[in-house]
Amino acid sequence: MQTVKHLLERKSAEVISVGPGDSVLTAIKLMAERHVGALLVMREWQAEPQAERELLGVISERDYARKVILKGRSSHDTPVSEIMSSPVISVSPSDTVHRCMQIMTDKRIRHLPVVREGRVVGVLSIGDLVKAMIDEQREEIEQLQRYIAGS
Repeated sequence: MQTVKHLLERKSAEVISVGPGDSVLTAIKLMAERHVGALLVMREWQAEPQAERELLGVISERDYARKVILKGRSSHDTPVSEIMSSPVISVSPSDTVHRCMQIMTDKRIRHLPVVREGRVVGVLSIGDLVKAMIDEQREEIEQLQRYIAGS
């Protein structure tokens, strides 16, 4: 059974984020530029010897559609903090793909930040998980076919 750690090893470790005070327009432009459906909302501060980042929320295209467009709010004047989803539901690298799928299904979310020792180490999308499950099922089918052919 695959774990989140295995999935993160195969994809970019880059975590794309915005700050809570950034405008929704800035966030939506960044999503479009990076071809992603959600961004993490993180607060940065300087701590010796490096900058630290705190996960505050997630902003998604769904948040934008439901909390800005449908309510007639201004994308330019609305800060991300006013529409982000919070508190954040996250997983750890040791969680399984099946557990992540269950969380996404139960909570009706499409993105899961991955947190290890209080630090964000990646983000999984529903697409990442579906691909992993399809690959796992394909491998099982191939093993069964080889077993049957060998009998």
